[in-house]
Amino acid sequence: MEKTIKICLMGFGNVSQAFVHLVNRKQKELADDYGVRFVFTAIATGRHGRALNPQGLDAAKAIELHKKGESIESLSSTQAPDDVNDFIAHSGADFLLENSPVNYQTGEPAISHIKAALGSGMHAVSANKGPVVHAFRELTNLAEKNGVRYLFESAVMDGAPIFSVFREALPAIHINGFEGILNSCTNMLLERMEEGDSFENAVAYAQSIGIAETDPSGDIDGWDAAIKVAAIATVLMDEPLKPQDVDREGIRGLSLKEIQKSRLEGKRWKLVCRAEKINGKLVASVQPEEVPSKSPLYSVNGTSSFVVFHTDVLPGLGILESNPSPDTTAYGLLADILNILKTRT
Repeated sequence: MEKTIKICLMGFGNVSQAFVHLVNRKQKELADDYGVRFVFTAIATGRHGRALNPQGLDAAKAIELHKKGESIESLSSTQAPDDVNDFIAHSGADFLLENSPVNYQTGEPAISHIKAALGSGMHAVSANKGPVVHAFRELTNLAEKNGVRYLFESAVMDGAPIFSVFREALPAIHINGFEGILNSCTNMLLERMEEGDSFENAVAYAQSIGIAETDPSGDIDGWDAAIKVAAIATVLMDEPLKPQDVDREGIRGLSLKEIQKSRLEGKRWKLVCRAEKINGKLVASVQPEEVPSKSPLYSVNGTSSFVVFHTDVLPGLGILESNPSPDTTAYGLLADILNILKTRT
């Protein structure tokens, strides 16, 4: 017998819409193999209103209206509360999917959204990095207190298993440090400039294919990479770290001339993320570096990401993600939900 799983979506951008499509595409598999059926009971958008129906919304219609720039409020069966916390509580959902835009400095309002869900007895799953670095312990403690879970696999490297690998598959292991390329946008920009594009043209191309935001400064200035470094250090190394504490430099200072010169010399400029414990103190950085051809970072192309962990028992454990998209991020959300449900059966 199928179990109905009710979902509340906070944020209705590319990732949340990809999640709706993914669930619809895998509907039969989810029913046959996992005995579940997903129903969307609440959707909150940034600019197109909110919709609430505890019995289930037409999520496909919500996507259609959103793409037209129209309000989704007509899909509601009841008046949606103005207060966001009340909206979450009235959704009747089993899971909150928190995918609002990231706030590098404070993690809000996503932290408050997740608190409201956990406090109402809902599980929370999120691709948002802000709550991980600014409230990880608070949120996990609140989840435990209320008998629910807070997971965030998609917060770093989309759907690639970073946090779950260490949580589920690698017991009694200690991470001494890591390094890698964690921002796909800058990696592609540098590659385009190697091929002769100006910085401005490379950014325009990245924006045209949806890799860069209208304001790409979060990527270009290293904030996105820094918050990912902070998330990994906070969760996997038990070293609470804020993005403001990462020694950060973006790629604005690199010229087309030096990028192309480096490539001709058999090297490549990469925005490299690092964290390691030195004399018991965590040192973390995001910096442009020339990497030689023998480095595993050299061959990370396009929008791919790569991280290698240095541990006490596995000296070099690498995880590569090739050409991510909203679909891969959506899969990370689905995997978190299914893993939570698995532990509840």
